[in-house]
Amino acid sequence: MELIGKIKHIGPTQTFGANGFRKREVVVTTDEQYPQHIMVEFVQDKCDLLDNYKIGDGVKVLINLRGREWVNPQGETKYFNSIQGWRIEDFGTSQAAVANEAAASLNNTADDDLPF
Repeated sequence: MELIGKIKHIGPTQTFGANGFRKREVVVTTDEQYPQHIMVEFVQDKCDLLDNYKIGDGVKVLINLRGREWVNPQGETKYFNSIQGWRIEDFGTSQAAVANEAAASLNNTADDDLPF
């Protein structure tokens, strides 16, 4: 899956635990009628991919959706989702506009003359 937009925020690299697990978050704002602010995590060696980017850059982020189950001490099962980035590329504003227009035209079925 991919996410296209502009970088709104880049967080610092965070290190957790004795094993040195690293995580870095970036917020990408989509360019559509109702812009979405999507937080994406980069983990371990992928944290370094964000070093070459700054706020305002147009990007395409390739992502995986992750889900996990956790049972708390009271025996209740909880579910958590995350969006994990594994690649990021420059994606200028003109490219983003074209991509979003194409996506909008695919979603616009009002002018569709198909019977189903």
